[in-house]
Amino acid sequence: MPQGQPTTVPDDGLTTRQRRNQPLVMVHTGEGKGKSTAAFGLALRGWNQGFDIGVFQFVKSAKWRIGEQTVLERLGELHAETGEGGPVSWHKMGSGWSWSRKGGSEDDHAAAAAEGWAEIKRRLAAGTHDLYLLDEFTYPMKWGWVDVDDVVATLRDRPGHQHVVITGRDADERLVESADLVTHMTKVKHPMDAGQKGQKGIEW
Repeated sequence: MPQGQPTTVPDDGLTTRQRRNQPLVMVHTGEGKGKSTAAFGLALRGWNQGFDIGVFQFVKSAKWRIGEQTVLERLGELHAETGEGGPVSWHKMGSGWSWSRKGGSEDDHAAAAAEGWAEIKRRLAAGTHDLYLLDEFTYPMKWGWVDVDDVVATLRDRPGHQHVVITGRDADERLVESADLVTHMTKVKHPMDAGQKGQKGIEW
């Protein structure tokens, strides 16, 4: 895209403005750090444009409160107080299920993921949000807790002008193929390779 110009112009009968303003499905995947960070940066950009932001966090423990949550919720309060930006809602899918999958059986976790996806489907059908951030959503699909074909079809057929960004490793090829924008984060170096654990302000 030299100087922000598309490399091709499809013969789709749309004007430049119509093509520019189509809603997007975006996927941030790969083993490198930064998938969620980039998605939250996108949410901040959308909030500044007045978007209604819906964040749905699928894997991180419900007991964790990451820095992005504090910031985005405060921005949602600012919108309610002053009208600046847009509304923000934050939802943690399940009750404390994480990488270790503690706090319930696998069936419990699968049910929680399915319930979370069902709620997102309801919101998509109703056109509730302008930007949906489905954080770590590739994992419930990978583990078979959420049907990939259902996700692809629901996102393809969603009404109105709703952007969706999905994060997580090992994105299914069907999701990648159907998405409009896919970024693969590739790790070159990471402090953990040298024995360093995550630190505040960088990892959370």
